[in-house]
Order: sequence, then C-alpha cells, then structure tokens
Amino acid sequence: MLSVARKIFGSSNDRQIKPMRKRAEKINALEPAMQALSDEELKAKTVEFRKRLDAGETLDDLLEEAFAVVREGSVRALGMRHFDVQLIGGMVLHRGAIAEMRTGEGKTLVATLAVYLNALAGKGVHVITVNDYLASRDAEWMGKLYGFLGMTTGTIVHGLNDQERKAAYACDITYGTNNEFGFDYLRDNMKYSLEQMAQRGHAYAIVDEVDSILIDEARTPLIISGPTDDRSDLYRTVNEMIPKLEPETDYELDEKQRSVIYTEEGIEKMEEMLEEAGLLDGSLWDPQNVSVVHHANQALRAHTLFHRDKEYLLKDGQVMLVDEFTGRMMDGRRLSEGLHQAIEAKEGVEIKPENQTLASITFQNYFRLYEKLAGMTGTAITEAAEFADIYKLEVFQLPTNKPIQRIDEDDVVYRVASAKYQEIINEVRDARAKGQPVLLGTASIEKSEIVSTLLTQAKIPHKVLNARHHEKEAEIIADAGLPGAITVATNMAGRGTDIQLGGNLEMRLWKAIDEYKTKHGREPSDEEERAMEEEIKAEIAVGKKEALAAGGLFVLGTERHESRRIDNQLRGRTGRQGDPGKSKFFISVEDDLMRVFAADRLNSIMKSLGIKEDEGITHPWMNKAIETSQKKIEERNFEIRKNVLKYDDVINDQRKAIFEQRREFMHAEAVTDDVTEMRHDVVDELVSIAMPEKAFVEQWDVEGLTEELKNQLALDLPIKDWAAEEGVANAEIAERVRAAADEAFENKVTLAGGNQIRQVEKQVLLQVLDQKWRNHLQQIDQLRSVIHLRSYGQRDPLNEFKEEAFKLFNELLSSMRTEVTRILMNIRIAPPPTEDQRAQMAAARADILKRESLEETHLNPDTGDNEMTPDVVEGPNDPHAGPPLHQAEADWSKTPRNAACPCGSGKKYKHCHGSLTGADQRRV
Repeated sequence: MLSVARKIFGSSNDRQIKPMRKRAEKINALEPAMQALSDEELKAKTVEFRKRLDAGETLDDLLEEAFAVVREGSVRALGMRHFDVQLIGGMVLHRGAIAEMRTGEGKTLVATLAVYLNALAGKGVHVITVNDYLASRDAEWMGKLYGFLGMTTGTIVHGLNDQERKAAYACDITYGTNNEFGFDYLRDNMKYSLEQMAQRGHAYAIVDEVDSILIDEARTPLIISGPTDDRSDLYRTVNEMIPKLEPETDYELDEKQRSVIYTEEGIEKMEEMLEEAGLLDGSLWDPQNVSVVHHANQALRAHTLFHRDKEYLLKDGQVMLVDEFTGRMMDGRRLSEGLHQAIEAKEGVEIKPENQTLASITFQNYFRLYEKLAGMTGTAITEAAEFADIYKLEVFQLPTNKPIQRIDEDDVVYRVASAKYQEIINEVRDARAKGQPVLLGTASIEKSEIVSTLLTQAKIPHKVLNARHHEKEAEIIADAGLPGAITVATNMAGRGTDIQLGGNLEMRLWKAIDEYKTKHGREPSDEEERAMEEEIKAEIAVGKKEALAAGGLFVLGTERHESRRIDNQLRGRTGRQGDPGKSKFFISVEDDLMRVFAADRLNSIMKSLGIKEDEGITHPWMNKAIETSQKKIEERNFEIRKNVLKYDDVINDQRKAIFEQRREFMHAEAVTDDVTEMRHDVVDELVSIAMPEKAFVEQWDVEGLTEELKNQLALDLPIKDWAAEEGVANAEIAERVRAAADEAFENKVTLAGGNQIRQVEKQVLLQVLDQKWRNHLQQIDQLRSVIHLRSYGQRDPLNEFKEEAFKLFNELLSSMRTEVTRILMNIRIAPPPTEDQRAQMAAARADILKRESLEETHLNPDTGDNEMTPDVVEGPNDPHAGPPLHQAEADWSKTPRNAACPCGSGKKYKHCHGSLTGADQRRV
C-alpha cells in the first residue's frame, strides 16, 4: 500500500522538490535576457542586487534573478552551464539544508548559486571542504566566476599568518577546511584585541562532503594545546611491560566496544613489574599512584586497540593518525590523555610531551554557531536522523541529470579470506583483459597493501591510493578511468575529484603544461595550450569509448564497512552522468566487520549448508542481513556521539559565556566598572568570611581579615579599631574597606595616568580570564573521565556532571575576581620620566651605540615573530607570580623592566634606557 501511495502521490522528498522545479523554470525563462547583457552589465547586477537588499528586499526575492546571473556568468567565465537539477540543488543549499547529489552531478558548481546569493548580504560566506587541496582548487576554479561577477574570494589553508587569514575572511567568499575554520575560531578567542581577530562572524556556511565533516570527523574535538612536563622515560618503561602480559589471562579485549581492561592476574603482574622498576609506592590503587595507573591503561590500549597502517602510520619518524572513514592522514592531530605518547613509545620513535588543553570545541558546537548552515554530499540519507537531531538539518535527495545505469550486484560471501582474495584477483584479471577500469575499495592501509601485494604477485599493473600516497591523490584518481586501469584505494577514494572514463581533462592538461615548462623552460603560448587541450580531448574521447564498450568503471569492494554510507560512497564512484558501470562486494567471514559481529553464526550456517572454504555464496538475504548489522552499528555509534555531545553541551554553554565576556572586554574602551565591581565583590567576600552575618563581635576573625587585606589588596587598615567601635556592623566595615580600596587604586591611576592604567586593567583582566579558563578545562577533562563511576551509586552521570561543572564554573568566576583584584592592587606605579630623565636616557643610548654595535632580535620560538617578552611587575613583597602582560603599544616607555632594551644593547631595559636616576622603583 505504501509503495502504491508513493507512486500516486510521490514521496515527501518529491513533494518538496516539486515547487523548486517551478522556480527552476522561472530561472530558465530569464536566460535570454541575461544572455543579452554585456559582461559589464552582468557584473553590475551584483551592485544592483545589493542596493535592492538595502532597500528592503530579501534574498528569497532575488533568488531567480541571482541564479540566472550566476548561470550566465558560469557559461562565460568557466564554460559550464548549470543543469536544472543543479539549480534545484542551489535552492536546497540556500534553504539551509543538505543536498544529496550523486557523484559526478557537479556539487562544486551547485554551491556557486547559493554562495553568490548569500554573499550579497555582505556578511561573508564560508565554503568548507575536507582538505587543503580541494579548498585551494575550488577557490581558484570557482573564484573565476565570483571575480567575473564582482565578488572577492579568499582561501584559508594551513601555514597562513594572522594577516593573511584576516584578509581571506574579509572576502565575500572564503574557502577552507573544517579544521582551519574551527582552529581560527579558537585562536580568535585567545587574542587580546579585536584588531588581531581573523573571523568576522558566522553568517552562512556550505559544507562539502557534509557527512564526512559533520559526522565522521565530529567524533574528535578540536583542541589547541600547550606542552606539559616531559614523561618520556615513564612511557618507555611502562611500554616494555605490556608485551610480557598474556591475552585473556592478563587482560580482556572487547573489539566490539573497542575497550580493554586488566584482569586480576594482570593487575598483580603489573604491580610486580612496576615495583621492580621503582614506579610504584604501595598498591596500584593507592591515591598517589593514580598517574601510574593511567599510564599503564594507556600503554595497554596502545598495544591492543591501535595498529600500525590501520589507525595510524609512521612517517618521518612520527606517529600520524589515519581517519578510519576517509583513509587520510590527520596532520597535526594527536590523541589526548597520553595515548599518543603511549603509541610513540610502542613504535620506538621520539616521544613528544603531553599537552595541556588551552582551548577546545567539538565540530558539532562549532558548526551550530552559524546562523544558517547547509551541506552537500553523495551519501546523507542514511544519516538523516543524526543531521536532524544534532544540526536541525533536513536532507533532500536530488534527482540525477541523466538516468543511472550502474548495476549493483549482490555480495559474494566466502568462509576464508584467502578464497575471497583469489576470486578478487580473477575478477580484476578478467576486467583488465577486456579493457575495463577497476577501482578496488579497501577499509585500511594494511588491507590496501595486502591487495597490492597479491596484484603484484599476479603481475597485474596497478596504482595504490592510501594515506602513504595522499599527495598524489588527485593524479591517481584522474587516471583511474583509463581503459584497463587498476586502482587500489582506501576510503579516501579521491573524494572531490571524479573518476572520469577516458581520463580527467583538467588534470591531464595541468600535467602536460608542467612537462612543457620542464622541457622548454617557459610557459606555453595560448595557441600551444589550446592545441594541447584539443589533443588531450581527442585521446580522452577514444579512451572513454573503449571504457564504455568494456562496461564502464567496475567498483570492487574487498569488504564491507561498519557504515552503509561508506559502502555507498564507494559504489557512487561509478555510473556518473548516466555512464554504465558495475559494483560488487566480496566478503569473508574473517573480515573485521564479520569477525567481530557475526563470525560464529555465519560460519556455522555456511558449514551446515556444506559450503566449502573456496566457494562463495550469493543471495539477496545475505545482503539484507549484512545491511541490518550495519544499521545496528550505525545506531550504536550515533548514540555514542550523541552522548559525548550531551557532555560537551554543558561545557559549551560555559565556553560561549566566557568567549562572549571576552569579546565585551575587548570591545570596551575601558573595563574600570568591571574591575571596580570585582574589587567590591572580593572585599564583601573577605569581610563575610571573617565577620559572618549572625556572629557576635567576639567571634569575628579581625586578625585574619587584616592579614588577608594586606595580602590581597595591599591595604593596611585598622580593622581592630573599627571592630572595637560600639554598634559597628560588618556591613559598615565592608563599606569602609571598599572606600579605602577605591582610594588606593585611584592614587595609582593619578600617578600613572588614566590611559596607561586602563590598558593594564584590560590586559590583566583578559589574561587572568584565559589562565583560569585553561585550568577549568583541565578540571573538566578530569571530571569527565571519572564521572561515570557515579552510576555505581545509582546516580545519573550526566546530571552529576552538570552539577559539578556548574560548581567548578562558579569557582572559576570567584577565583578570577580574586586574582584580578590582587594583581591590580599590588601593582606599583612609577610616574612617567621627566624631560631631564628623557634627555639622560637619550644620551645613554648614544653612548652605548658608540661603544657596542650589537643587534639582537628576540624571536618567539613557536611562531618566529619578532616579539618583546613582557612581564608583570608586582609589589616587592608579593609572593605570587601574575600572568604575563602583553604590551599595548611598542614605544620604549612601556617596555617591561626585565625585558631586553629595545635599543639593541643586549642589556635588560632596567639597566639601560629604563634606569631612573635617584629612583629605585618598579614600573609597568
């Protein structure tokens, strides 16, 4: 009945697409008018649209005209005309939804429609891709269209400095990767002035390969971190103990849950080994041994759950993580909580210090910052529930421009992997013999190299695309459609670069131009380049004809993945734009997915049916059973991600509050009111602790309050005399202390001058806030790692986490008020130098330059930027070290006393141009 109803009324998706088809017809009707415009008149449409927006029209009002302008601009600038289904895709993206479009349907071009329309608002549009190559390629390629229509395009890639990033974000359209956008957001919220911040808001973003970025990569948060103490010896020592443990006897491994725990025997054995190594004091579970237990657990995880060439690989002596969904190396990403160091110890490479979290955010919470978010991919419908639940994004399945001719054959299941691989080799040999290109999909680097070895032994020429050869990704994929080409690929499979039968014109032309430049030492002329292009086109046409005659691209899956979406992505590599093609998966009971989730049951069924080891069975029921298993795994993984997000949402609310407060401080010309309020809160708190509301005068801690006021506020007040006054109340004493504190600080303001002290107030406030926030993140991480234990007491860990995190946040605010007040009240201010003193400093400088020709540049070891190293100068008796103060200006009069003198003498400023005759004072 449901099937009949769909045929009569159409699906929900069809009903929502229908009105978009009508809008596409209106856009088509505008085409003749757009074709009649000159290039300048077409470009002037951008200015016209912006004026109309200012006059009150909406982006929806402009949609048909804007899309017609983009289509005509694309014809002239790129030589490509949007199909009607691409216009519909643009409408879906503008709506703030996900467009599921099959491979080869031109998603890169589709994005230009919604990007141009939304960029008219002038708030900036972000286009997010999965890697730097695609970001640069798409920005350069589509930038021709945007430039033709009078818009600017920027690119955010790894290695840009702050000025370059700010310039890129200032453009109408900015391309970049998810990591770069997320890290820039975190870095912006660690800056000390608005002028240093790169991003200018989060108005609208289109995420390419949205399933990869918002789901696969969203399991790992973005973290900016700084190094802590070096514990490499401890990691190496513990690492040497793990191989001495026996599986099952000393530890229990659960591959399904990806967890491993010590058994009682294993704990005893570890205790003995740790005691012998001198690392254990008492029992393994004594409080002082918490750190050792943590290291022992991480070392065990590194040996049992993480495998070289699967979860990570070694490159240039470093452990590089591999994304299990895309197969790409995750450059710059490290596992937290000492796990990465444990893997480095296991592999015998240099162990880099553990890191302290300075700032972090999950991709879910970063992308939810955008006022409007959209995405596009070839595979999203299987994850529609997660997109709706987490991101409030609807998924639309768009029709293809031409009917799909791909044949998806049933899976073939074998009892043993060797029989499966033998049949795969036979299939590849047959396909190659008739000139059919083959793409073999594998689940890991390790499996891709097994297949490659077997092909080599069978003397079948092929290319391998995995994280080891990622820099050749586009080139390998560009040639994967040549007749008889055999390509072995991990899940990365060239996402973003289509496999075109006969070869990829763009890539082959770039290669031909490079070869020409190498041979002739110059760029080819326009005529020579056109001749090359025509020659390559002719070769591609011949190759495509041969490949089509052989049946099109054959996608051969060597095993199933945990997610149906990854399998669908692999299938989607073939059958683009109505081309014929075929896909088929070969599976064995020994594959990771089958072994972990269904090996025993499936093996027993096949044995009972009399299936031999070298025989494969094919049946739609097998496909259905495997798909059902994948659905269950997907649901479980979704619940895990959802649970992680629930915890992160707690800290995200706090993060937004802190970052918003930071921006308010930076926006404000002065933060005097905030500092004064903090000072008063600190006074009230100190008085209320020493003199509780309902306590008798005899119970007041007068001496304790006097001492605290000296330490915290640098005030020596007659609290004892005040308390002895008849009828005095604690409220009145608090009022007197507040007045005394205000007066003391006003004297500093008068002495230093308003402008200087206002800058100091802001810098102290921002840096103390940052310091306290970093400490808070550490506490939250530690809380998160142990809060699950509350479940043993029949308490909900999430609710407990919320309560504890709220208490910690209140402690952060209280601690921040105290620290800011203490630093500002203990600062000693010296008056600015007189004219005579300035003259003495100038004479001293001239004398030094005559005697010594020294030049010294102080470089920040992390960034290489020229940077003075400032410090906070506090009261001479203050035992506490405050956070470093960044200089507001670069003039010498504000150089910190202990920094190098800017004259280049090599001396400290206080011993050079900062020396004040007849004065032994410290200054800011």
